[in-house]
Amino acid sequence: MSEPSSFNTEKSPPAWTRHKGLIAFVVVLVIALAGVFDRINVRNALGKETVEAAIPAVVVIKAAQNVAGEELVLPGSVQAINAASIYARTSGFLKAWHTDIGAAVKKGQLLAEIDAPELDQQLNQAQADLATAQANYRLAQSTTARWQGLLATDSVSKQDADEKAGDAAAKKSIADSAAANVARLRELESFKRVTAPFDGTVVARNTDIGALINAGQGTELFRVADTRKLRIYAQVPQPYAASTKPGLAANLVFAEHPGTSYPAKIARTSKAIDPTSRTLQVELEIDNGKGELLPGAYTEVHFKLPANAESLRLPPTVILFRAAGLEVATVGADNRVTLKKIVLGRDFGSSIEVLAGVTVGDNIIMNPPDSITDGAQVHIVELPKEKAGAPQEHKDKAP
Repeated sequence: MSEPSSFNTEKSPPAWTRHKGLIAFVVVLVIALAGVFDRINVRNALGKETVEAAIPAVVVIKAAQNVAGEELVLPGSVQAINAASIYARTSGFLKAWHTDIGAAVKKGQLLAEIDAPELDQQLNQAQADLATAQANYRLAQSTTARWQGLLATDSVSKQDADEKAGDAAAKKSIADSAAANVARLRELESFKRVTAPFDGTVVARNTDIGALINAGQGTELFRVADTRKLRIYAQVPQPYAASTKPGLAANLVFAEHPGTSYPAKIARTSKAIDPTSRTLQVELEIDNGKGELLPGAYTEVHFKLPANAESLRLPPTVILFRAAGLEVATVGADNRVTLKKIVLGRDFGSSIEVLAGVTVGDNIIMNPPDSITDGAQVHIVELPKEKAGAPQEHKDKAP
């Protein structure tokens, strides 16, 4: 009897098990595609950043007018309104001095006396000569009168009478000359008294009792200064000459009076530029009734100059030195560079005056690179707050 045929009773695997290779492939493909897309995005972002990084970043300032004006500081020399060096007008020895340095004197007040014995003897001799000449003249006059009487009676000739008249005229001239010599010596005698020429203060005494005095400008005896009002002289550079006119206000600053300024005004100018220093001499006046200020001192003169509405101030770092001339780089609303030629005015060191080429409100690039070109695209970055905005009032200190 034959055995019954056996049947396969095992179950067939599920469908996902049969396709797990395909599923794995799809998963790997998705991961690969995600990586590809991620790399593409990174590459695009990097390209965009590279393009943006290629656009130079610049810092700009606004061109603005100097509406507050400017302050010009110059060295000044202080002098008394009147000052005189006093010399002897006659020779001799100093007999006495009556005022010393710092003494207040009035006009005509006696400062010193000079002993001049030789001059005294000359005056005595001149007076004796005058007396002799006058006696001779009186005798000649009487003689002439008698001879004129004799001439009327024809007792003498007219020639003899004329000779007597001529002798009287000559004697008169001799007497007049002797009188003039006496007057001259008396004038010299008056110079033995050295007096003050005006009200003021004795600021120097360069002689003492017994000192030999020579007439003329050999030795300065005294120096007197009127310090109730002072003159201040300053040399204004040529670029500022047109702005410094009589009446312009200024403040004086002295090292010996810290924290205090003294107002003054320009009284007059030389109205001419010194061809050597290219400066204009100006003279200021200040009242010194309290005597706080001293002649001969050094002072800083602070001039408040009016603003020039036609000019702008820019830092030197904005200027491009090109073969075509001086230029600045400006940025428009489209972030494109426009190069503009400029005309410079005065150089103030920390800033330069621009007379033409830019207008108020222009965005001007600070420290532009030499390679910058017209039409180039730039990116504006903000200037730090502590550096933003240029001061409108400038203080320019001249040497």
